[in-house]
Amino acid sequence: MKLSFPHPMIIMLAFVGLATILTYIIPAGSFDRILDEGTDREIVVEGSFKYVEKSPVSIGKAFLNVPEGIIEGAEVVVLILIIGGAFYVVDKTGAFQAGLESLIFRFDKAKAGLLAIVGVLFGTAGALNGLQEEIIAMVPVLMILTKRIGYTKIAGVAISLGAALIGGSFGPSNPFSVIIAQKVAEVPVFSGGMYRMVFLNLALSFWIIYIIRTGKDQNNLEPIKSDKPAKLSNSHSIILLLVALTFTVMIYGLTNWEWDYNEMSAIFFAMGLAAGIIGKLGINGTARAYSEGFAELVFAGIIVGLARSIYLVLQEGQIIDTVIYGLFNPLENLPLALSAFGMMLAQAILHIPVPSTSGQAVLTMPLLTPIADLIGISRQVVVLAYQYGAGIMDMVTPSNGGLMAILAAAGISYKEWIQYAWKPILVLFIIASTSVILGIYLL
Repeated sequence: MKLSFPHPMIIMLAFVGLATILTYIIPAGSFDRILDEGTDREIVVEGSFKYVEKSPVSIGKAFLNVPEGIIEGAEVVVLILIIGGAFYVVDKTGAFQAGLESLIFRFDKAKAGLLAIVGVLFGTAGALNGLQEEIIAMVPVLMILTKRIGYTKIAGVAISLGAALIGGSFGPSNPFSVIIAQKVAEVPVFSGGMYRMVFLNLALSFWIIYIIRTGKDQNNLEPIKSDKPAKLSNSHSIILLLVALTFTVMIYGLTNWEWDYNEMSAIFFAMGLAAGIIGKLGINGTARAYSEGFAELVFAGIIVGLARSIYLVLQEGQIIDTVIYGLFNPLENLPLALSAFGMMLAQAILHIPVPSTSGQAVLTMPLLTPIADLIGISRQVVVLAYQYGAGIMDMVTPSNGGLMAILAAAGISYKEWIQYAWKPILVLFIIASTSVILGIYLL
């Protein structure tokens, strides 16, 4: 029988089972914590670790932790479903496709400029919304674009998915990664935003230039002339402006009105409804598109809940602080730069069996932020190490369903993708490592 890579849900359930077993093996322990009046958050008291009475988790309790974890992560799960549904509605209206086709014609004599603009657009969308699975529906248009301007199919995937993943992993506002991680790590939302923008611009610029220089199709050196598309309709223009306005209001609300997950969910839900009506899907058509979008993102939401379940099992068994203590000892005598780099590398490796960036944030931030407090690294650096490690790894791990689905839709094998992308991805890791190490001294 041919072995296959385990399904992500099986992997997460295996982690729940492993966490349960560890509560019988790892001694229970705890740190003392005090309230830091300056930041109004609890911090670990250095040297206060002590072992406590063992409290292993039973099999029955472990199963109970599964729904409890999903319930505890309900606000995040709902946000994932609603944002996914809203963008599915926008895609169904044809606004995204119409906007892209209009760009192809306008830049018929500036192919590299068009590719750069597309990369910036997808990078911005990744930074704002963690765009990934939504690109699947755009693959046919992207393949037309690259063929018409003389670039390969791999270049089309790289300039869209690759740029979006760079935006999501380097940017300051991805609600599925950096915002969740900052909230769990008790770091102010959008703090360190300008610092992140510097390295986002550096990484995205390198990526786009690399694609422009290496992505040309040697078998298609004479690009196909573009026929003039239909004028971008008023409804499509309004929908695209509505999407931009929604993100603007979301960012302002998070920074000035103390918005949380529910407020973000509400504004995107309203955007989806408005886009459906403006896009002439009708009330029922909008509802059907929403339900299809929900269906696409249900599993991503469940993965977040399962990750929370793993944490609940570790918490019930009182072994979280013991794990933190065990991780702290090897890092205690290492240079801070090496410790921070090790955190990023560990996040990258962990992202192979845990393909959900949101789930990984919920799983790892509670474990790593106390270590940062103990060894004197800013929690912001820990968030950087997480978002870079997990985000860049999304570009290579076969457990990332969005990557594999987009490659399949474009007719590109995983091997072909890796052969093209491994060198620039390695450069991205170097840029990320530089950011993490400099962050020790600047953040």
